Amino acid sequence: MVAKAVELGHQVVSIDVQPVASARRGPGGDGADGDPPGEDSYAAAEVIADVTSYDDLKRTVEGCDALVHLAAHPSPRGRPAHEVHNLNVVGSYNALGVAVEIGIERICVASSVNAIGAAFSRRPHFDYFPIDEAHPTYNEDPYSLSKWIGEVQSASICRRYESLTVGSLRLHYLGRDRASVMDRVSNDRAKYSRDLWGYTTLEAAARACLAVLSANWEGHEVFFVVAPRTALDEPTAKLCAEFYPEVPQRRALSGNEGLFRCTKAADMLGWEHDTPEDDE
Repeated sequence: MVAKAVELGHQVVSIDVQPVASARRGPGGDGADGDPPGEDSYAAAEVIADVTSYDDLKRTVEGCDALVHLAAHPSPRGRPAHEVHNLNVVGSYNALGVAVEIGIERICVASSVNAIGAAFSRRPHFDYFPIDEAHPTYNEDPYSLSKWIGEVQSASICRRYESLTVGSLRLHYLGRDRASVMDRVSNDRAKYSRDLWGYTTLEAAARACLAVLSANWEGHEVFFVVAPRTALDEPTAKLCAEFYPEVPQRRALSGNEGLFRCTKAADMLGWEHDTPEDDE
């Protein structure tokens, strides 16, 4: 995300709770082992801050024109349930509140396909395929709940401050490219049926985040940002028949097309997942 923003000419403040050396890496060198970064290295300022501290976050984003909020505990695992929920919910609310207070009106928030309930559910429940943004939520774990609440927070704050533009991006299984995701998914088709075998490349996610900051609307919108095909080469209709025979299909599924409908992101953000480099 940082690299793509700098590549497109943005001045970036990268905020994290610990140093992220990769945020400054570029073709000119990464400054490792005491060597100075080359002239072409990324020009992002790196700031250590905790997004769950409102004052800390406010101090770090003063002077910024837009905010991309990606900070979160990324799954219900690794921490107690209440910590996962509370860290994510407080962090997203702080990001929105700080933006309003200092006059930032363009905000991108990283949500997840799990906002509707998927990978971390005991048995995911889907009303239809392919899934679009109108699909109801059946989340049942602290991470997925926190992502749903983040979307509700965004909608709420946009009702109160009508000049805001906030996009919640429902990202999915982030990976470098399809091949790297496919290696893992193909080894356990049943496990990844909870994810509907979907993914989003890091490059595509970064482009979507930046598209929110220049798109033409006011208020809050939710977008699925997922690859147009699954991480498997098997026909999607065959996978659905095996793992979700009870879920109705609103139209015939072609080849290995994905089960998340991303036409809204295409229409409103001008975003498409694939570029010629995505599947290299």
